[in-house]
Amino acid sequence: MTTHTLRKSVILAAPRDIVWGYLTQPDKLALWFHPPKVPLEEGKPLEMFGADSGDLLMWGKVITARAPEYLEYTFTIKPMGDAVSLVKWHLEAVETGTRLSLEHEGLPTGAEPFGLLMALDKGWDEHLGRMRADIAG
Repeated sequence: MTTHTLRKSVILAAPRDIVWGYLTQPDKLALWFHPPKVPLEEGKPLEMFGADSGDLLMWGKVITARAPEYLEYTFTIKPMGDAVSLVKWHLEAVETGTRLSLEHEGLPTGAEPFGLLMALDKGWDEHLGRMRADIAG
């Protein structure tokens, strides 16, 4: 089966350990994404909730959590039905900050799910922009 992969990369003015917190700690995730109730840890379930509604928005399992360089988890949201995708975060130290790269793979192809692909692409841009703004202060 053919699938899509979204790729994003941003440079953040913070060291990797700070950026790692933004990817794994509930209080930091709440600032730019969707807050979980517990930190993201390898081998544990992943559940993220709407900040205002408290509704479960996405779920999966943390596959790998190798601080502060790599995080990988499965990702499902209601519009995806039974489909499961994979989110991979790479953190690379650069001059006075971190290059944060995202790969979101395993997204369905075809005309019907194209709107979902576009929404996820736009959503990641917006979320990463919020992270960058919060880190910049």
